[in-house]
Formats: sequence, structure tokens, C-alpha cells
Amino acid sequence: MTNSHDDQLDAGDVLEVADFDAFFAEHAEPEPKGVPLKLYGRTYTLPGTLPALFTLQLHRVQHSARPDDIRRLLASLFGPDAVDHWTEQGMTDRQLGIVLLWATANVAEPGAVSMERAAQLYDEREQAKAQGKARPRPAKPKGGKGNGSKRPRSSGKR
Repeated sequence: MTNSHDDQLDAGDVLEVADFDAFFAEHAEPEPKGVPLKLYGRTYTLPGTLPALFTLQLHRVQHSARPDDIRRLLASLFGPDAVDHWTEQGMTDRQLGIVLLWATANVAEPGAVSMERAAQLYDEREQAKAQGKARPRPAKPKGGKGNGSKRPRSSGKR
């Protein structure tokens, strides 16, 4: 592809700054109200929208089991000490998964998912994962005679 003179900047040309501050201010929508939830005696209020930090960290820690990664991820929704409080109270992996599924669904659209539905979705997802790990073994041929070919089996010795 060739550049024409119109596509090139002259030494004296100055590009206008793309001002996202002004753009976002002009197109600002009211912040949706956060959804409250109570867990282990504390009330948390979810943000009205998913914070960018949560989204970025979710992609980063998606396959991580490191507690510090999970703690940082959840701190953007629930505050810095929430995970420590929950684990001190004996929260299980299943409970954490249900809370996280419920919270992320309801930040996006308050009331979108009930606690019961979040538990059902979590259990379905875990069952699908378990089935994926337990892949069926190939069926053994009937009669123990191999796959039906006429070639004799080798002992493997030469």
C-alpha cells in the first residue's frame, strides 16, 4: 500500500489529542445502584457495573488457584478483607463459586440470577467439568481377539 501526501504528516502538523475525559463526560450515564448482599454477618454492596480491574484480573487469574490472585480479584467487588473473612468463617469452594457466579450476574443486571439459580448453574458447570475429566476409555473388543484384523499379535520382542 502506498501513502499519498495527504496521509503523511508534515513536520509542522500537530495531531489533536484524543480527549477521552471530555468524551466520557459528555456521554456519562448515571451510575447504576449497586446490589447489596449479606454474607457471614456483613453486608456488601456490589458496584453498579463491573470494575475494569475485575475484568482485567479475571482474565489474568482465570486458571490460577493462587489465593493472592483470587483475593485481589474479589477485592475489587467486595473489598480488601472479604475473602479472608469468608475463609475464616469456613466458606467452601462451592459456596465461593456460587457467590461469585451470583455476584457477577447481578452486577451486570440486578435480579438476573437468584441464589438458587446460581447454585444450580455452579453445580451444572462443575458436573460438566468432572465429565470432561473422566473421559470414557475406548471399549475393549469383544472376545479379546483384537480389532478384528487377521494379523497375529506381536509379543513386542524382536
